[in-house]
Amino acid sequence: MDIIQNQTRPVFPFTAIVGQEEMKLALVLNVIDPRIGGVMIMGDRGTGKSTTIRAIADLLPKIEAVIGDIFNSHKSNYDLMSDSTKQQIEDGVDLKTHLIKVPMVDLPLGATEDRLCGTIDIEKALNEGIKTFEPGLLAKANRGILYVDEVNLLDDHLVDILLDAAASGWNTVEREGISIRHPSRFVLVGSGNPEEGELRPQLLDRFGMHAEITTVKDPSLRVKIVEQRTRFDQDPYSCLEEFQDKQENLKAMIIAAQEKLSGVIIDYDLKVKISQICGLLNVDGLRGDIVTNRAAKALAAYRGKDEVDLDDVRAVIKLCLSHRLRKDPLDTMESGSKVDQVVLDILG
Repeated sequence: MDIIQNQTRPVFPFTAIVGQEEMKLALVLNVIDPRIGGVMIMGDRGTGKSTTIRAIADLLPKIEAVIGDIFNSHKSNYDLMSDSTKQQIEDGVDLKTHLIKVPMVDLPLGATEDRLCGTIDIEKALNEGIKTFEPGLLAKANRGILYVDEVNLLDDHLVDILLDAAASGWNTVEREGISIRHPSRFVLVGSGNPEEGELRPQLLDRFGMHAEITTVKDPSLRVKIVEQRTRFDQDPYSCLEEFQDKQENLKAMIIAAQEKLSGVIIDYDLKVKISQICGLLNVDGLRGDIVTNRAAKALAAYRGKDEVDLDDVRAVIKLCLSHRLRKDPLDTMESGSKVDQVVLDILG
């Protein structure tokens, strides 16, 4: 209980969130395997998008990071460490580490490129020959979650930078011939309201998964959500205590899935069926195939299995493909329904 009360700002527990199962599943799978490529969550105002995203970040187990490193560098994984940490290891320095909460970074809509990527002090570099880097949000988000609310209102240029960093795991800053590169591996989560405009298809395609959420219509469920939120606002610590066991169980399942993931296999025939579905839906490129395979593996690991089966594919494929379908203004069928129809034909 002391651990709970030490939190400076209580966060609504992930396991207390009622409904919105697709959004919750997409977030959990991306946490298990960040290579899935992030989640785009589109939905009405007041449907709990931000609450759910902050809740998953708070749920995650702490990570080990090198003390004093601005990039949250890992002590032994080269892909997750900065150049200065690599240099210290090569020089035989005994690095000290500590446990930190998984970084949760918000990107404000008015952010500049320098705020996102970081800046190099050119004057100091030219006069003193020292590379001085002021880290941006991409540095702070390394090994964490980067959340962009109203991503459909963000400047396309910044969305491009974000998606490039998320895909490559690295951020490069160049100024006047001086270049600095640092790790930037994070789960990119975007949210938006369809009323404020859609993302360009070529940008939307680069999000691994896409969840559409709607306002709950069932009166009894709405009452349950309101009561849950009211209880938390009135006494957050007793609410956290009530859900502590569920939170710990889910955390243990995520850790176990992360460890199991590399050993999960997917049968060749099932891979062919996934690609067949992508082909029948006229999905451009191969991102849909790759993401569906990764998401199905992550779900199998989450369910404690060694091999992906049809149920795993059925559970994730709409989340991976519905946003990649070409929009036909004359088509009366929604993209999600199209995916369901083809999946039924191929997988049964």
